Amino acid sequence: MKAIRRFTVRTVLPEALSALDELAGNLRWSWHEPTRELFSFIDPELWKASHNDPVSLLGMVTPERVEELAGDAGFVERANGLRDALRTYISEPRWYQSQTDAPSSIAYFSPEFGIAAALPQYSGGLGILAGDHLKSASDLGVPLLAVGLFYRSGYFKQAISPDGWQQETYPVLDPDGLPLSLLRGADGAPAQIALALPGGRTLFARVWQADVGRVKLLLLDTDIPENEDALRSVTDRLYGGGGEHRLLQELLLGIGGVRAIKLHSELTGAEFPQVFHTNEGHAGFLGLERISDLVAAGLTFAEALEVVRAGTVFTTHTPVPAGIDRFERSLVETYFSTDLLPGVDVHDVLALGTEDYSGGNPGVFNMAVMGLRLAQHANGVSKLHGEVSRGMFSGLWPGFDQADVPIASVTNGVHAPTWTDPALLHLAEQKLGTTDTTAADWNSKAVSDEELWQVKTGMREQLVADARQRIRWAWQQQNPGSVVPTWIDDALDPNVLTIGFARRVPTYKRLTLMLHDQDRLRAILTSRKRPVQLIIAGKSHPADDEGKRLIQRLVTFAQDPEIRRRLVFLPNYDIEMAQLLYPGCDVWLNNPLRPLEACGTSGMKAALNGALNLSILDGWWPEYYDGENGWAIPSSDAAGDADERDALEAGALYDLIEHQIAPRFYDRGKDGVPTRWVKSMRHTLATLSPELSADRMVKEYVGKLYTPAGKAAGVIGAEDYAAGRELARWKDEVRKDWSGVQVLHVESGGLAAVPRVGDELHVRARVQLGGLSADDVAVEVVYGKSLEGDSLDDTTTVELVPLVEDGDGKTPTGAISIDGSTTFAGTVTLTRPGSFGYNVRVVPKSPYLASPAELGLITVAH
Repeated sequence: MKAIRRFTVRTVLPEALSALDELAGNLRWSWHEPTRELFSFIDPELWKASHNDPVSLLGMVTPERVEELAGDAGFVERANGLRDALRTYISEPRWYQSQTDAPSSIAYFSPEFGIAAALPQYSGGLGILAGDHLKSASDLGVPLLAVGLFYRSGYFKQAISPDGWQQETYPVLDPDGLPLSLLRGADGAPAQIALALPGGRTLFARVWQADVGRVKLLLLDTDIPENEDALRSVTDRLYGGGGEHRLLQELLLGIGGVRAIKLHSELTGAEFPQVFHTNEGHAGFLGLERISDLVAAGLTFAEALEVVRAGTVFTTHTPVPAGIDRFERSLVETYFSTDLLPGVDVHDVLALGTEDYSGGNPGVFNMAVMGLRLAQHANGVSKLHGEVSRGMFSGLWPGFDQADVPIASVTNGVHAPTWTDPALLHLAEQKLGTTDTTAADWNSKAVSDEELWQVKTGMREQLVADARQRIRWAWQQQNPGSVVPTWIDDALDPNVLTIGFARRVPTYKRLTLMLHDQDRLRAILTSRKRPVQLIIAGKSHPADDEGKRLIQRLVTFAQDPEIRRRLVFLPNYDIEMAQLLYPGCDVWLNNPLRPLEACGTSGMKAALNGALNLSILDGWWPEYYDGENGWAIPSSDAAGDADERDALEAGALYDLIEHQIAPRFYDRGKDGVPTRWVKSMRHTLATLSPELSADRMVKEYVGKLYTPAGKAAGVIGAEDYAAGRELARWKDEVRKDWSGVQVLHVESGGLAAVPRVGDELHVRARVQLGGLSADDVAVEVVYGKSLEGDSLDDTTTVELVPLVEDGDGKTPTGAISIDGSTTFAGTVTLTRPGSFGYNVRVVPKSPYLASPAELGLITVAH
């Protein structure tokens, strides 16, 4: 019989153990090893049974054990010390407090957050990245306020049927049994936000709060009695339901999220954020709520738009148009033709998300397009992804070279304290004198090769034991009442080269590329001299049958008695599994279709534990592969078709494993240590750990995006938004008059017959400005390498200045119109040999623009 309702009964702790409640209530325990060790000490078996969740543990521990601990002076002192350390951690100045001009508060919106297995509000990389972002922001002291949704069933739990098909279940979560608290009003009742919907309906949501170290996370929940049944299910599942259901979730996240922040500020006195960071397009509607507030304060929509843009950062995570949320324009029109956003006209909303560019579909509303139009600062999540994004969204800035599209890049990072195995942490502490594995000197002789290899072997043994337990459990689920076969006790071998592959399972990640030549793979796995084992995990979206078929194909292959001890698929990939999987693998495999992996952080987590990467040069790997930290699978971009590409790349994969990876792993000295392999491990730990850290990533966000956005917001918002009003007026005039801007003539001189490095090229351009002034534009020489077809590469710009006529000739002291045109001039110094080319362009110019491409207006000489 199944329960119709579940709830958690918490243990009442005596005063002596009150520190445990405080420690369990802050999710810092998910990455603070001393706190985790404290809870494990309470009852190691229950700690394991609770899946390392202190809230669950405290609900399971017996009253007798509680009484025993309360009387243990050493334990009480230890708990109180950790509680005091937590309070110090939360209140003390950290890195961010030493930064000048940085914003005093930042809002971070994401549709999912992967912080701990105990709070399953994530589906994959986007959520784990968001969770790591919060953790590092906390460690660095960044004043972040995070906003998301509370999904009653999270994503889904995965099981595999006997025929290999993925099966999904959605256990309902009890928020009272999670490290959450309700945001309450002055009267103690749960505080709520509301959204007006079509048909006179109203969507209500309460706000759960989670403490992630120093960071507060607000999660909106619609499963409350105030909502009609259909609306209670808005936050039922992560990425569940159809188009309208998804739209309701994103309206709640964006518009409702800003309202939740306002409510939180009102009730707690917390500062309202200066900067808003939209992590992917799902939360894009947040900008519209802020515009509505500004319109109510007396600004026009255009003025409010400039104010909002100045302080907004938008991060795109997808390298393919299919990965972007797009809604039927008519559906969006229906929802905004209501009282949802007072003062905001539906046509202004639709204009923000319309694909009104070459190749776009004007019948849809594109959330990423809206996100880019509502943000003055945007980025991709690796250098390669930045390039791909500039190409994918170039239609929004017609006429500009792809390199000029205003989308920067900040390569993702991972939170080292969360993903580094405790054994490696303890080794660093004991031998290198630090608990910061990203700063440890892993090339130091203080750690011997044997010691490092022993730690790696222990992590592999730990993984094998966990994998066997998961295989056993999966068998029992598939075959209730049956005897567990004995081969499972021998599945995998802690002394065999272990390759890991775990991630979401869309088709482009090519889960089954390894199966392209099954006979060759079988020979690699079962080699007597140099055997290899593969541990694989991953979930396919419930609606993605093609992804499910890939899982089924792999699982079917793994059932072959000849190889089932060497290739296993572990169901229900989650944080708990990952924290053993990454450290236990020797090699991490990644073989997507290049360039469809925006970043891919699983290999980063493996590298933090000394694993070597084996990957297509996609995502983060092209930036960091150096020949010593792993292997690059050659991409066969010139292949005739997909099958040929797969065959070539799979062949390269097999060759690398057989001829380079396995020989290096099994080349042992007399002490049994693979010295050459350990050298690569040391190099990986020493060079990649600091670079792949989420601390590096968050610091880049602060320097490249948050601080510029905060400064821009301050300027635009000063003196009753005077600059914002002026910018809106100026943009309107520039757009109206831009058709009259033309480059009439360009001439150059000053070079010798044979130009040499160091020579100066003098350029003069006569420009028709129409109704604009010389102060409204930048006339620039764009120069660089001249390639085939006259295209320019690796370009640099020099701004020309307007000339004035006087008795001594023309000098750059002002502007004068001659026959309705203005002459601009300047000098380019030739700094490098080789082919050279240049052109002249005119772009809008204002101190309030973050990029010359911001308006999408450009005029080029022909």
